[in-house]
This record gives sequence, C-alpha cells and structure tokens, in this order.
Amino acid sequence: MTRAFRAGPIPGESLDNILEAARRAPSAGFTQGVDWLVLSSQPDVDRFFEAATEESFRSDPGPMAVLLHAGAALVPVADPEAYVRRYAEPDKAASPLAGHEAAAWDVAYWTVDAAFAVMSVLLAAEDEGLGALFFWLHRGPEPLVNAFGIPPGREVIGAVAIGLLPEGPRRPSGSPTRRQRRPFDDQVHFDRW
Repeated sequence: MTRAFRAGPIPGESLDNILEAARRAPSAGFTQGVDWLVLSSQPDVDRFFEAATEESFRSDPGPMAVLLHAGAALVPVADPEAYVRRYAEPDKAASPLAGHEAAAWDVAYWTVDAAFAVMSVLLAAEDEGLGALFFWLHRGPEPLVNAFGIPPGREVIGAVAIGLLPEGPRRPSGSPTRRQRRPFDDQVHFDRW
C-alpha cells in the first residue's frame, strides 16, 4: 500500500490495464457482480475526496496530505442481487445458495469478489509502476453514493487511490512500521493446526 503520491494524471493505458485486471478477478459462479466507479480527472478526484472524507481531514490532512495527490480513485461496487439472480439460474439449482435472498447467505460472496478485484487492482497498479492504497470511506458510503449516482442496493466496500509514486526510494509506512510480521511457522499450518 502506498500512502503518498506525486501529483499527476494516471496514464490512460495503465488505468485500462488495471481495470482489465480487476475485471478478470475470480467471481463466484462467474457472476461478475462487481462494477467500478472510476474517477480519473482532477475535478472528479477532488469531488471523490469531498464525498469520501471529512472537511477536517481535507483542511488539515497532516502527513496524509500527499494522499490527496492521487491521480485516480477507483470504487468497487458490489451487487448482491446479481448473485441472488445468478444462483437462481438452472445450472446453480443444486447449490445450497439457490433460492435464498442475499441476507440468508452465510458468506457474502459479492464482498469476497469485490475484495478479490481490489487485490487485483493493487497488484496491477504495482505492475504498472504506480502506487495504490485501499481504504474505507471515512464518512461511510452514502455521500459517495449520492454524489456519483451509484444505484440503490449496491454495496460499496471502500476505495482505491492510485497515483504516481513519489521520487526516491520506497519506504514502508503505516502499520508495518509499528508492527512486525508474524513468523511464518506461527501463521502457516501444514497438515493440521
């Protein structure tokens, strides 16, 4: 995750490559129920930050000020009803999810798929030589939904800021500077716990 960006637009070809990677992320039942709101012009990115963050943050972001230099903001938008419709189709009739409303699903696969797509975006941005950061919308999704016309019933899980990397060597920031990585043997369990 990159928490600092250099001001400037994201090259169109890079943005297309990143979005194509997101579209090819795994999808339960090949539902493809994750859409993307892409904000890549400076006025739209500014509108995004107005909707997604508090005025106090925008007026005094402190060390996070360089986050506001992101060249694009990508918002994954999941459609739970797309999964309900998909699992009502004949080839999914034997699934334990068939015929159930979204609220009855033990695992919200639309959220899982949105997370897969976000990870694909993060990795593709790295491949394009860009920085990316996934974050939760500090004001919740409603202001963003209203500002950009996201259809009702959709689930916004956060956003990805993408930007040009700052000059100089990359250094870890955020929690990895304060916490050590768990030891491999403590986190990975072969054959049994």
